[in-house]
This record gives sequence, C-alpha cells and structure tokens, in this order.
Amino acid sequence: MFLKKLIKNGLITVKYYENGSLQTYKGRVYNLNLHEQTLSLKDEKQNIFFIRLSGIEDIY
Repeated sequence: MFLKKLIKNGLITVKYYENGSLQTYKGRVYNLNLHEQTLSLKDEKQNIFFIRLSGIEDIY
C-alpha cells in the first residue's frame, strides 16, 4: 500500500478537508493507524496533527 511508503519518506505536505474547509499541513509521518483510518503528522515545531484518511485530498 502506498500509504505505508510514506513512513519511510521525509517531509510531506497533506491537503485535506476538515469541517468543510481545505487545510494544508507539512511535516513528517508520526503514525499511520490503518485500524482507525488516521494519519498523524509532526511538524517542525513538534506539534502533532491527526488527519482522517477519508478527508485527504492530496499528498505530496
């Protein structure tokens, strides 16, 4: 699965919908939980963001 390959890569940018608006976060993959369908990103300030996989619009 291509999502598991993200764990090995460095910095990524994720665009996703949250509460009807498009959000963009940049960081490293902190955790990928396929059971709960969430992706956790850690940014350069060590903040952790939890993103639902169903809301992801684009990853690069």
